[in-house]
Amino acid sequence: MSDSYTVKDIQVLKGLQAVRKRPGMYIGGTGKDGLHQLVWEILDNSVDEALNGHSKHITVVMLADGSVSVEDDGRGMPVEKHPTTGKNTVETIFCNLHTGGKFDDDAYKVAGGLHGVGAAVVNALSERLVVQVKRGGNLYEQTFSRGKAKGGLAVKGKAVGTGTKVLFLPDSQVFEDRAFSKIRIRERLETKAFLIAGLKITLRDEFEGTEEVFCYPGGIKDFLAKLIAVARPIDAQPFHFRYDNDVRLEVAIAWTEETTSRISSFVNSIPTTAGGTHEAAFKNAITKAVRTYLEKRNGLPKGIRGISGDDVREGMVAIVSLFLHGDVEFQGQTKERLNSSKAMQIEPLIRNALETWLHQNPGQAAVIAGRVLLAAQARQASRAARDEVARKAAPRRLTLPGKLADCSSTLRDQTELFIVEGDSAGGSSKQARDRKFQAILPVRGKILNVEQASDEKLKANKEIQSIIQSVGTGVGNAFSYDRLRYGKIIINTDADVDGHHIATLLLTFFYRYLPELIRKGHVYLAMPPLYRIRVGSGKKAQTLYVFSDREKDAILSKQNGKSVEVQRFKGLGEMDAPTLKSTTMDPGTRTLLQVQVADEEETNGIFETLMGKDVKRRFLFIKERAKEVRDLDI
Repeated sequence: MSDSYTVKDIQVLKGLQAVRKRPGMYIGGTGKDGLHQLVWEILDNSVDEALNGHSKHITVVMLADGSVSVEDDGRGMPVEKHPTTGKNTVETIFCNLHTGGKFDDDAYKVAGGLHGVGAAVVNALSERLVVQVKRGGNLYEQTFSRGKAKGGLAVKGKAVGTGTKVLFLPDSQVFEDRAFSKIRIRERLETKAFLIAGLKITLRDEFEGTEEVFCYPGGIKDFLAKLIAVARPIDAQPFHFRYDNDVRLEVAIAWTEETTSRISSFVNSIPTTAGGTHEAAFKNAITKAVRTYLEKRNGLPKGIRGISGDDVREGMVAIVSLFLHGDVEFQGQTKERLNSSKAMQIEPLIRNALETWLHQNPGQAAVIAGRVLLAAQARQASRAARDEVARKAAPRRLTLPGKLADCSSTLRDQTELFIVEGDSAGGSSKQARDRKFQAILPVRGKILNVEQASDEKLKANKEIQSIIQSVGTGVGNAFSYDRLRYGKIIINTDADVDGHHIATLLLTFFYRYLPELIRKGHVYLAMPPLYRIRVGSGKKAQTLYVFSDREKDAILSKQNGKSVEVQRFKGLGEMDAPTLKSTTMDPGTRTLLQVQVADEEETNGIFETLMGKDVKRRFLFIKERAKEVRDLDI
């Protein structure tokens, strides 16, 4: 590296070079999320045609060679020579950033694609991309590769109707894994069909030879019905509201007996998984509407001092679909969060509509009010219980499970709870730990799958209850973050299939019943090794710890007759205390994975698929992923 810094060090990236150099800036990364973002970018262009009344049918095809095509019956891209670039318009759109018809309201009144970069980004990151346009009675076609045109726009023949088709194969130089997930694509297409009532979307899988059609005349009403079908809705009709003037807004709400809430928000059909100004306005609106209704009706019952936003949202399932005209401010190209301040104008619209509906439907309103007041009562009872405990200064360890080996420190942020599988691993972990700040809780085998279990089974399960008591926060209405006893909760299971299964069961429990601990970064996965490899002998011997068969094989392939000894750890209990400490428990030498949720909608879907009651959905997932399996521990 040179210490000089001159004009020669300044690079000017031309055309789409910047996209290929830093793809993460445009699609969020080159992993699975980024790969599927390519599909979303092209899909959203077709959806925008439907949003503006120009398209009624979109067809998405997953081809056997790994490519994907998206076709609509919209107006078809312009094909004439563009006055600014001197190139045909198709080439101009696919080879230049910030080029498109969505910068004003003339071509598109509302649109999900706003920056004019989506098509060009997909082109830049595709090994092959083919655009076909039906327009003016002709079928036009042009081929591209890695951001550059491979020939001009050619007339391929006559065509009936209009529309655009884009076929692309992701670039192997950019994406290490180019296998698309049918489940991801299916869920995104179904969501789009829900959001645009009457739009027909077909998904065809050439590899499996299957075809599925999504079309929902009821729009988000049908969407809400699907979401609450797996919950326990209360005996009240859902609230539905539609407004179409300076903005287009549609809201659907239902309350359930669940203790968590689920808000799915969208802007111009784009899922805003990180929320934003529109979601904040929605939350404010429903809280104020319910409060006002309760105050005007009979006031609050004796003993309830107030209604919080959490009380109103407990058990609520809601869909908020907003369509904004003109400039829309998203956070980043992948658009997970809305920043537009003008979205706050929907607050009085939702508030007035919900409050009016509650007064006009007293029977429905009484059931909803009872649900909200029940949440408020539970919250206050929980608060009172906490205050009582604090006032009596009861020793916190009196109600802890007997098999918990607690630590001596009471400083939450400096302590760790290891949840380990089995008494054998528990014994080894107790010997390897630092008693000052590390606690050990053994759990027996594969714990309860809470995704399928009733509340009664949850309460009766000793392993689950031991975890709840050890963590200290309680669950559901009794949850209190302030009572959390450990800064890190570390799931430490064997590095084999059974261990991964147990870890998944534990993650399901934390995600469904203690999601706040995941959101605040308290839940971790330990990384115990699968093998110990000793290379050489005597003083020159080297000990390596590896975590997969692939890593082991790579090390062994490099050895040329040196002495090699391989030991597989079938479980944590087989490790002696010094080995377990240095590889898995010592903060100075271990590796921890922090559990995070990047996409609430997708994460929820994964747990429903893998751990839920729908066997067919899980079979489809396994069938789709079977070809990706490389290491199978049997």
